[in-house]
Amino acid sequence: MLSRTAANLFWMARYIERAETAARLLEVGERMSLIPSTGAGNRNEWVPLLQANGSHDGFMAKYRDPVQRNVESFMFFDRDNPSSVASCITAARENARIVRTALTSQVWDALNTAYQELMALERTERSELPLTRLTEWTLRSSALIRGAIDATQLRNDGYDFMNIGFFLERADNTARLMDVKYFVLLPRVEFVGSGLDNYQWTTLLRALSAHRAFHWAYGGEVTASKIAHFLILNRQSPRSLLTSVQGVNDHLDSLARGYGTATIAQSRARALLGGLAELTIDEVFDEGLHEFLTRFIGEVSDVGGAVFDVYLSGDTR
Repeated sequence: MLSRTAANLFWMARYIERAETAARLLEVGERMSLIPSTGAGNRNEWVPLLQANGSHDGFMAKYRDPVQRNVESFMFFDRDNPSSVASCITAARENARIVRTALTSQVWDALNTAYQELMALERTERSELPLTRLTEWTLRSSALIRGAIDATQLRNDGYDFMNIGFFLERADNTARLMDVKYFVLLPRVEFVGSGLDNYQWTTLLRALSAHRAFHWAYGGEVTASKIAHFLILNRQSPRSLLTSVQGVNDHLDSLARGYGTATIAQSRARALLGGLAELTIDEVFDEGLHEFLTRFIGEVSDVGGAVFDVYLSGDTR
């Protein structure tokens, strides 16, 4: 496969997953905003979401006031924000259009329909668009596109590049969502283990569409340790860091078999997987959850860089 085609498929998948994460971040912010301020001064749930999204400086330069309406506009509709839902869906469709012949008609139809529906949303009065409608639409559209890929795409190298994109983006985004909760949203250290702490962890599970799955896996009391284990080390959890890194490894190994050679991309991915697989959740907390997540995000970025250097360096996205 040409590196340009591989890159378009890889970035198409990443942008779809990134759009979904922006919607999940907005859902976290809305749920957190319903909690009364807890003795820590003027708490604003929307600022840490912008920080997690990597768009805080861009937002402040354009909007200045991080109230809910402005953050919604910036993270969903604003084309000046490359991580907004609108920007990501548009970029995913453009990457798909360039390699239209590498996609089944069902995948193209699902993505193109999402784009057309986005255009209709942009023409709708904002007063008629509650945030829940926007987030639910994004999650549904993303699920339809991913379902079409899984149901209809040939299991070839193009399928591998799409899934490497999905899994790398998911690993990065799950880590960022966890970091927002633990490091920023909790107002003070003394609230760790409190009702507020547990409510925020539960909110994070709901935003990741993992609340019921968590209770199936663990049952009983909701604790930070159990949720962290579920989202980091549980192989049954579809959004866990370990599951995501395993997915990257599986599809990189498929490429290595297909092309008859392994590369530094496979080596770095295996090293990341090996380190995660040997961890316990106590070791994660001993290191510090924020410190662990920061390190992990950097290591995922290194794997992504190796994939780009080895397979995608002809991309001009």
